[in-house]
Amino acid sequence: MKKTVAFALWLLLGACHHTPDEQRIRDAIAAMQRAVEAGKPREFIAYVTSDFTGSDGTVDRDGLMNILRVEVLRNEHAGVTLGPIDVQMQGERATVHVIATLTGSAGGLLPDRASVYAITSGWRRERSDWRCYNASWEQKL
Repeated sequence: MKKTVAFALWLLLGACHHTPDEQRIRDAIAAMQRAVEAGKPREFIAYVTSDFTGSDGTVDRDGLMNILRVEVLRNEHAGVTLGPIDVQMQGERATVHVIATLTGSAGGLLPDRASVYAITSGWRRERSDWRCYNASWEQKL
């Protein structure tokens, strides 16, 4: 009997567990990072809304997908190193600031190319998921 009650309490407490929104956004960004490094642009774009706008309105979702495809074709190996991720929650929306170092190589031991970008992205909740709906990036190095 005690085991049954303990198990019921465990199930009840587990059902009440909810991953905080900020962590869900961080998890989505980590999945996007893994997708780039694995050369899988479709997995990256799954976290981007259909009405996405980027680079001051000059890039839409399809344009972003094309940028990702070119990078995958250009680089046998791609790397993404993220600095601290600053998430600012505003209800059903969030703003994220991060510095990203992007590296690429044609197969050698060391990267052939590297760039550093300051990225600001807007996120919104869509049902229980968070998706990026806009982004701006500026090359720093």
